[in-house]
Amino acid sequence: MSYTIFHNPRCRKSRETLALLEEQGIEPEIRLYLENPPSVKELQHLSKLLGMEAVDFMRKNEAEYKEYVKGRHLNEKQLFEMMSEMPKLIERPIVVKDDQKAILGRPPENVKELL
Repeated sequence: MSYTIFHNPRCRKSRETLALLEEQGIEPEIRLYLENPPSVKELQHLSKLLGMEAVDFMRKNEAEYKEYVKGRHLNEKQLFEMMSEMPKLIERPIVVKDDQKAILGRPPENVKELL
């Protein structure tokens, strides 16, 4: 089994989720998504794995969300493009198992569903 975590080391929830995986003996691939943002295609795939629409895994308290998204009628592709261009908009952490299923690690205990 392989795991990938879309991780921000400055985020407490992201660090807690990574620690939870490591406590289970899992050494996930760590994707520092702020430094290496996912493409639109990758975000579309994550959306399917999460079973969520783009807006459902966007950080709505970010200034970029309030400035560029809130109150606008944007389609999914436009939202994914914004997330790829401004990765701070992506809710974190996201953990992917075997490229077949993903879960949002908020709260971190959510990842236990993947174990």
